[in-house]
Amino acid sequence: RWDDYTRVRDEMFAATDTAWAPWYVARSEDKKRVRLNVISHLLKQVPYKDVKRAKVKLPKRKVGRYKAAAHPFKYVEERY
Repeated sequence: RWDDYTRVRDEMFAATDTAWAPWYVARSEDKKRVRLNVISHLLKQVPYKDVKRAKVKLPKRKVGRYKAAAHPFKYVEERY
């Protein structure tokens, strides 16, 4: 059925791919890379504008007053 799938896909693209609403295809041989590429592509489609904001003045940090609890935390395995 691969030929049928390919034919119907091509017909769908020909009928619905327009300048106003274009279709994009992501090559997905490497799933991790294709996800990053799609995220990057989507972010490039958003029209960002610079926003002027007042500079924030933060108070000095008060570190070292609280002692962390001795809880047996369960951590997610770090593989990468």
